[in-house]
Amino acid sequence: MTESVEYDVVVLGAGPVGENVADRARAAGLSAAVVESELVGGECSYWACMPSKALLRPVAARADARRVPGLRQSVQGPLDAAAVLAHRDDYASHWKDDGQVGWLESIGAHLYRGHGRLYGTRKVAVTTPEGEHYVLTGRRAVAVCTGSGAVLPDLPGIADARPWTSREATSAQQVPDRLIVVGGGVVGVEMATAWQALGARVTLLVRGEGLLPKMEPFAGELVAEALTEAGATVRTGVSVAALERAGGPVTAVLEDGERIEADEILFATGRAPRTDDIGLETVGLEPGAWLSVDDSCLVEGSDWLYAVGDVNRRALLTHQGKYQARVAGAAIAARAQGVPLLETDRWGAHSATADLAAVPQVVFTDPEATSVGLTLAEAEASGARVRAVDYDLGAVAGAGLYAEGYRGRARMVVDLDREVLLGVTFVGPGVGELIHSATVAVVGEVPIDRLWHAVPAYPTISEVWLRLLETYRG
Repeated sequence: MTESVEYDVVVLGAGPVGENVADRARAAGLSAAVVESELVGGECSYWACMPSKALLRPVAARADARRVPGLRQSVQGPLDAAAVLAHRDDYASHWKDDGQVGWLESIGAHLYRGHGRLYGTRKVAVTTPEGEHYVLTGRRAVAVCTGSGAVLPDLPGIADARPWTSREATSAQQVPDRLIVVGGGVVGVEMATAWQALGARVTLLVRGEGLLPKMEPFAGELVAEALTEAGATVRTGVSVAALERAGGPVTAVLEDGERIEADEILFATGRAPRTDDIGLETVGLEPGAWLSVDDSCLVEGSDWLYAVGDVNRRALLTHQGKYQARVAGAAIAARAQGVPLLETDRWGAHSATADLAAVPQVVFTDPEATSVGLTLAEAEASGARVRAVDYDLGAVAGAGLYAEGYRGRARMVVDLDREVLLGVTFVGPGVGELIHSATVAVVGEVPIDRLWHAVPAYPTISEVWLRLLETYRG
């Protein structure tokens, strides 16, 4: 038997993005159903943002304490790995989603547990674990919010090697004695930082010439330097050609024939959209593809299908997906009310402009690396007439008080014609809390002359803003 039910909005995927689409629909007075095949709360809650940062926070706190005179002698011992892992388990809600389900219920959204697939125009077919079947109709919209998953390379021996992906790296219950991490992006460097601090001997293998290739080059250089000082082995310009495992340790065979043995190996080498089995072919789209959307997250060529979050490949970050959900929710509500989308211009309520101009990100390594907007290379490639202004973060009085021997760097990229900021990067201990000020400056296109009147409190690390402006003016 198949039951048919109609809602204004049907959401595929109950991660943070899908939850926010449903929330915005309900806030506009629309009915909403959410379909989820795993845990309500999605990747971020159980295998990414929350557990990874729970692993990394003790690492940063200990590192900061060791740089404070009078305190460093008290924190010279190893981390209590069992306590850190238990803390991580708490923040992953022990991989139970009762709290998230309760929140969905509190906003009046209907949850369907099971596998959902598009079933033609405005319809989603759901099969529950108990074998029940539903066909849900989204009168106003269907939103695909199924996220992305880790990609494993097609290497000889990879199936038998049982490699970690980001899921295993954030949920493992034991610290491996030796860990190989393949990939120099955010997941790779964060997990190398966490597991090295927890007691693993980490070897980080990177195909390219540096870490964090999407940020300013100095960010990856400072992070690589710190990882090496912490005891990790960082190797760039190397590639894994094959894996071997026969029940015990795993061996990574490099392209030049070198062999590296470890207890576990983590591949952090990319993501793919979770769109391969959601019925895209029933609406004329390619299964497994990234979905191309306009700035309201409406799938190109459709007037009812939205793709929000990782699946549209605009910015694979939880906070950007939630931002897109707010934009898409507002657009769905406006269209449902027959209101023309008048705010589709740059920075309008129905336009996810920040995806293209002001994406903030924090890499929770030690030191932290954080950025918003364009790098110098990206700004130059855009054709703008720009200048990079750099400053040694360690020379700021507040940084010296924060940590003895503070090492870090700041850069702002200035559009010389308009005298506004196109991008900002900070690298150093504790700089994650600085990035929102930069985000406001970039999004608000605050003129340099007005930024002079934003006085940083003394003595804080945020005084770097004054130093950057002084350097710019000369």
